Amino acid sequence: MDAHSSTTRAEPQTRLGPPARPEVLALFGPTAVGKTAIAIALAELLRSRGEHPVAVSADALQVYRGLELLTGVPSPAERAALEHRLISFLPLDATFSAGQYAALAHAEIDGLLAAGRRPLVVGGTGLYLRAALGELDLRPPPAEGARERWSAELRARGAVALHGLLERRAAWAAREIDPHDAQRLVRALELLDAGELEPPEGPSQLWSGELRHPTLLVGLVMERQALHARIDARVREMLAECLARRVRGARGGRLGHGAQGTRFRGAARRRRRAHAPPYSQLRPPPADVDAQARRAAPDRRKWPRSRLGGARDPRRLGLDSGPRW
Repeated sequence: MDAHSSTTRAEPQTRLGPPARPEVLALFGPTAVGKTAIAIALAELLRSRGEHPVAVSADALQVYRGLELLTGVPSPAERAALEHRLISFLPLDATFSAGQYAALAHAEIDGLLAAGRRPLVVGGTGLYLRAALGELDLRPPPAEGARERWSAELRARGAVALHGLLERRAAWAAREIDPHDAQRLVRALELLDAGELEPPEGPSQLWSGELRHPTLLVGLVMERQALHARIDARVREMLAECLARRVRGARGGRLGHGAQGTRFRGAARRRRRAHAPPYSQLRPPPADVDAQARRAAPDRRKWPRSRLGGARDPRRLGLDSGPRW
């Protein structure tokens, strides 16, 4: 209705108080979009205002030592410009869960706030970002021997066969898991055996509106061609640094067995496609190396940003040839 219409009737309005000032700032976006550069620039701005920011990583692979180049861990110079926590603190053969990460992230964030510092949560991995910002009802750890048994089945039969088994036992769960996602398949079968795998009720907790602290979520985006160019540059850097030697040297060329080892081998395999063996010598990469890397890079533009964590007024920063405000 027109505001001047005589038929307009005033409706009662509820006035809300000012929204809570964000205590936590969270940055997320696709691989190579420039999250670290934005976090450092943001930290400089906050310091100019008298604040003391610290970055808390929300990446499922950056927690492991020995995969720094593979996972895009901030460089020593970047870490000197902005302190980063929860990176490179676990050996490659350690088993680590989202629940364990959540406990550490909550302790870091709560401790920083108690000390009057500003947490900058930088992700990363969707589940880990959500685990850092909110409270998730995470599943219990596997029963003793369960992971080893299903990991052995995985090695013997392959991921597609396990997906078929899961489809027969819990079709709803199989529909949500890619047939080649070994880690999630093993975990689903563990939970099924333990009687802990049930169809979800209501909306996914991953996109719940409940947060532990008032949070401003910032989604970073970039024009696709520019983003692809940045991914290509990262692949070339990996080649120059002999990534394969670094990955193999982290544990004498062994990444372990089971779902955890499969997880690392999958990440390494996507990068190894960019290398022509033997790895001790650099050779011209195959013509489609950059296209393969772009396909392997997680595209977090697909995340439902407007619902993530209920963060107030999620902002999308438009980026062109490089990070900018």
